[in-house]
Amino acid sequence: MWDGEDLAALVVPRAGQLIATGDRYEPFRLAGPDGRTVEPATEFFRDLLAAGRSEATVRSYGMDLLRWFRFIWAAGVEWDRADQRVARDFSRWLLLSARAGRGCAPAARAHSETVLRGFYGYHLEAGTGPLVNPFPLDRARRRGRPGAHHNPMEAHPNQRSGRYRPKLVSRVPRAVSDEEFNAIFARLPSNRDRALVAFYVSTGARAAELLSATAGGVDPGRQLITVVRKGTRELAQLPASTDAFVWLRLYQAQMAGLIPAGRRQPLWWTLRRPVRPLTYHAAHRMFERVTERAGSAATLHALRHTAAYRMAEDPSLPLTDVQAVLGHAQLTTTQIYTVPRAEDVIRRVLAHHGEQVRQAPGSGPRRRRRPGTAPRRWACCSGRARRDRRPAQR
Repeated sequence: MWDGEDLAALVVPRAGQLIATGDRYEPFRLAGPDGRTVEPATEFFRDLLAAGRSEATVRSYGMDLLRWFRFIWAAGVEWDRADQRVARDFSRWLLLSARAGRGCAPAARAHSETVLRGFYGYHLEAGTGPLVNPFPLDRARRRGRPGAHHNPMEAHPNQRSGRYRPKLVSRVPRAVSDEEFNAIFARLPSNRDRALVAFYVSTGARAAELLSATAGGVDPGRQLITVVRKGTRELAQLPASTDAFVWLRLYQAQMAGLIPAGRRQPLWWTLRRPVRPLTYHAAHRMFERVTERAGSAATLHALRHTAAYRMAEDPSLPLTDVQAVLGHAQLTTTQIYTVPRAEDVIRRVLAHHGEQVRQAPGSGPRRRRRPGTAPRRWACCSGRARRDRRPAQR
């Protein structure tokens, strides 16, 4: 039985793999070191698909399961014999590997903990796994009545936090500045890529959502493009910029006769022959090559954040409209784009300091003061001592 004493010396080989099958009913299967299918993972994948999860979700969950199975294979523990000690040491192994520069980021570790807790929760309910979930909820979350001291005027805290789930620091989403975006756009090699990037940065669509568009889902007259929403799989019409449709028309004229005709055909295709529908990984790799040439660290998903910030900063656009375009279920998710970015704060504060210098005595004409306002006193900054207005002692 695993005791965790040799965790530092444990070598976890890259055994097994997650294989894409091409079968829409079972798009992925987890194979062990001997090539045989890991049936507990297959049952979990079927449950995810029955709940309406997408193939991308199954692949993401499968990669977390593969990492877990590689660990227990190396530790010599059967999946249905794993207890909280094994789960604890797996979490420690991920953390130590991350500190060594070859592990997972906190967000990836948090996602892994959620997936594995759900995996064992499914088998616990089905009676095919261990009697106790190796990935339990946090002790503090389970003690006492839930929400006993909760302020009803504030957002309710998450009651499903796992014991081994790392704490995540709230960060401002990464957006692309105008100068950086122009440098990237200038290096795009084709009309297709220019159309793709223009749609990404004007619609705020997720990468996979935009690639789901069909030829019949484009309405240039109304400046709308129809995509399939991630998760819900619903159709959504997204408004886009005029430039995006101009680049799209140039791309379609270039590919005329090379791609199949029909309203239900995919909108985006590869440029190399024989042409094939463009996949997420191909689009992602295309953008990586361009950003490398531009000397930028921007990602394809950063274009969605950029579009969200641009819309949220428009005072004439209600935040609820931004929520609808981005497809957020909660308005609180959209509100993160109202938090000022660090570069914008620095720029505005520096402009403020520059304005104070221009208004200082001897630096030119002073701006007229609005009626009813008192002059500002900057004794500590201007070097002028405040006058003692107390009456003189007689």
